[in-house]
Amino acid sequence: MLKTALRNVLAHKARLVMTVLAVCLGVAFVCGTLVFADSSVAAYRASVSKSFADVAVTVTSKTPPPGASGNEHPLVLDDALARKLADVPGVAAVRPSADGSATLNAADGTPLRAGKVWANLAAAYVPGAGGKDSRYPLVKGHAPRNGDELAVDRVTAAAGGFVVGDTITLAADGPAVTKRLVGVVTTQDTRVTAGGTLALFDRATAQQLFASPGHYTSVDLTAQPGTSQFDLADRVTALLPADRAEVTTGTAQADQQTILVNTLTRGHQKLPMVYAGVALFIGSFLVVNTFTVLVARRTREIALLRAIGASRRQVVRTILWEAVLLGLVSSVIGFLLGLGIASVLPNLLSTTQETPRTGPLVIGPFPVVAALGVGVGVTVLAAWLPSRKAAKIAPIEAMRSSEQPPTTARSRYRAVAGSLLLALSAGLLISLMGAKDASEENLRNAMFGCAALVVALITLAPALAGPVIRLTGRLTSRFGVAGRLARENALRDPRRTAATASALMVSTALVAGLAVVGHSTGQALDRQAAAGLSADYVISARAAMTGIDPAAVQKVSETPGVRTTSAVTDSTLFTGSKALQISGVDPGTVDSVMRLAFVSGSLKDLGPGRIALSSSTAREQGVKTGERINARIGHGHRDFKEYTVIGTYEDNPTAQDALGARTEVQQNSLNPGSIQRILVRTDDDAISRATQDRLRTATGNNPLLKVQNRDELVQEAAGAMGTLLTLMYGLLGIGAVIGTLGIVNTLAMSVSERTREIGMLRAVGMDRTGIRRMIRLEAVTVAAFGTLLGLAGGLFGAWTVGALANGALKGYSLALPWGTLLLVCLVSLTIGALAAALPARRAAALSPLDAIAEA
Repeated sequence: MLKTALRNVLAHKARLVMTVLAVCLGVAFVCGTLVFADSSVAAYRASVSKSFADVAVTVTSKTPPPGASGNEHPLVLDDALARKLADVPGVAAVRPSADGSATLNAADGTPLRAGKVWANLAAAYVPGAGGKDSRYPLVKGHAPRNGDELAVDRVTAAAGGFVVGDTITLAADGPAVTKRLVGVVTTQDTRVTAGGTLALFDRATAQQLFASPGHYTSVDLTAQPGTSQFDLADRVTALLPADRAEVTTGTAQADQQTILVNTLTRGHQKLPMVYAGVALFIGSFLVVNTFTVLVARRTREIALLRAIGASRRQVVRTILWEAVLLGLVSSVIGFLLGLGIASVLPNLLSTTQETPRTGPLVIGPFPVVAALGVGVGVTVLAAWLPSRKAAKIAPIEAMRSSEQPPTTARSRYRAVAGSLLLALSAGLLISLMGAKDASEENLRNAMFGCAALVVALITLAPALAGPVIRLTGRLTSRFGVAGRLARENALRDPRRTAATASALMVSTALVAGLAVVGHSTGQALDRQAAAGLSADYVISARAAMTGIDPAAVQKVSETPGVRTTSAVTDSTLFTGSKALQISGVDPGTVDSVMRLAFVSGSLKDLGPGRIALSSSTAREQGVKTGERINARIGHGHRDFKEYTVIGTYEDNPTAQDALGARTEVQQNSLNPGSIQRILVRTDDDAISRATQDRLRTATGNNPLLKVQNRDELVQEAAGAMGTLLTLMYGLLGIGAVIGTLGIVNTLAMSVSERTREIGMLRAVGMDRTGIRRMIRLEAVTVAAFGTLLGLAGGLFGAWTVGALANGALKGYSLALPWGTLLLVCLVSLTIGALAAALPARRAAALSPLDAIAEA
């Protein structure tokens, strides 16, 4: 039977190659995802990890807890402490460090790795006994010797377009400064080799930037041979005050970084795994359809095997062995394709917000095992039902007919089951519309409901094929006899038509639903990005910066063309267990840069002890204008106090949940006096590149500051939809490829089955053009059927799930992306037309006499 299976595979190799390709796509995405996830974790570990190979113990200063007495102060990490630690038994070497983060402007003025603290490394160049720092070998120039000099690593110099002698603008956490590049080094620090930047200062400058003059941020100890990390840590702990020193072993630090890496990379494999699941799900229809048709075509062969003594179990095993062979071939090819997918996924998943770390591919044993398991498993499972059907055919029945049509009872049972499942899934989704709460439970129920809806449509597809194709057949009938025959051919076997159309239906439903939700969400984000903002420009600090230098506000206000400048300090307002966002503003200027629509009260009385609340916040807190609310501004152990609510305004994302006096908000912030935003209104309300460049100049071209106009704010908000758009078009591509393979496969088999019929048509006068037109219209009819079902399911799912999005995103409303939906329809119909090219050519090439003579 194994030989029989191998012969059958080789006999139908041209037909089964499309089945192999369909399974390959699923295997490729599974393996590519696993390899990408392992490689991404390794690259992230390299990018955020400090090498602890030669670090036994690290000593850092422990910050006193909030509210501690003034006598408690952090441990001083200086040269005296370093010498003291060097005398501890078991210490081989002591290496003090003054490390931090500094962002550099490239030669063209654009920031390098802006806002990524892990990527913008800065440290002190500490010469050893030979006058060189062994961690940073020099390749050009010399080491920085004073506060005006700087050295960078070779990769940073190439990325920024720097050469020795250039003047570089940079910022650590404050105003921008300029320094002269005097040296280029190399480094083995994995954080740099994985894509980060490195800036080296002389020891005094680094201490001033990242610690304090004469002090370090940490001290690393190397253990002598035979001394364990834990023994050395115990000796150092006994030497230092426990309440002021933090002593950590290298192993503990590595474990902490492992947890960090796992957290950072947790979501990296979700998107590719969605592709893999969709590819395997859609591809399974092609496998089932292929084996079903092959079994139907080989009923006489199966009957002969049964007549000469083959048992039903042997017939099943023969077909399953064919599936195993196909699965093995698909697994090998899919695994190789998966390596290619893993190499391009970082670019596909890149958004304006974040780019996945890149590095060499890491191929472990699990992706190999997964390739075999998925490829063979899916193919065997998909072939199991057709094999069972083949085994149930009696030899004498198989000799009489080449294909057994489905019984009316079986079709009726399937229609009833599909109808019940459709009602249950639709009822679940509709019930969620009243929730308007994007909780994890509701989202899980929505996903389950959408999946059940797709399964219901697949189950009902054979029953729906007749009415839908008869409706669309009115269009194909306009093409004459070829159009009418195409419609009848599509109706000949509703199950096969439904199975062929299911691939396009699933991908169309996913794409249509995501397109509607994405378009509606994008419009809501666009409205929120600049809503409530009348300023022309917003200057804001990136994540790596704690605040804007107050002196920058004066410089910006003196910029030509600026009419009004208003500084904003953002902080947290605590009201019991609720944490709200409060904006500290200046009452005299805020009306010129924010659109505030007060429901009651006004800002004229804004001052210490008085705040204004947004309408939704006031409603949640149960307070009205003139009443008092018990709250606290900022973190720490400050006492709660009563604030008078002087007014309520319509929800405004620029103003956030509450408005307070900037002086009071600044005093209670983690960094007193800091500013997070500067809102700028120009004289002529005109937005120009020249004005924006002048504002950047006024901020000292600080790489930690963003100067954005209203359009750029909207684009930044829309950038968050990049992953969803990538997912949408990826699913469309997968569905297009597998849908094309399915239609080609089905039509090729259909042409083979109808050889005598096509010969008869040629004999009664239909020319080759008419034959090709008939096959193409049949393919387009099947594609249109799948597209219509997919659009109906996708739009219904998006409409019901949209209620949850409205609860999570203010201003969300359903908006249909007509252009995208039209594109989906055109792509699906084009797939049908293109997929029919080869089968149509083959059908037209048949000789009438040879075709009629075929038994």
